[in-house]
Amino acid sequence: MPFRWRHLRWILQILIGGIIFGSALGKSLDATGFVDVLETYQAFSPSILWPLATIVTVGEYILGIWILSGYRLRMSALVGAGMNTGYAGWMTISLMRGLDVPNCGCFGVFFPQPLTWRSPIEDLVLVALCGLLAKLANAAATTQR
Repeated sequence: MPFRWRHLRWILQILIGGIIFGSALGKSLDATGFVDVLETYQAFSPSILWPLATIVTVGEYILGIWILSGYRLRMSALVGAGMNTGYAGWMTISLMRGLDVPNCGCFGVFFPQPLTWRSPIEDLVLVALCGLLAKLANAAATTQR
């Protein structure tokens, strides 16, 4: 694999892993606030909001660390693509329902952004970046064999 592609893979790994880890950190610093954000989506009963918030936050921590570690990078990038596809779909459905969500919850309550059509587009950009990272990781694994 050419030197420039290795650098791009490394940059994407840090960028994507850092964003996902940062998202988990923002949610965990005010877990109650994140639960309140989840409530604004009006999709789950209040009894499931805390477990859901915990699963999302812990899952993002694990995925962020996994991507940053580089272990089975192609697989972690594909999991990241799947997660962000799910988030984009979730936000699109919420927008189509006409919900007024003052904070999409992407980074917890510390970087509040209203849910707009820009929100799922940002996640789809992350999906594309994860796809590129998976492709570069696959190329690197093929070259090492």
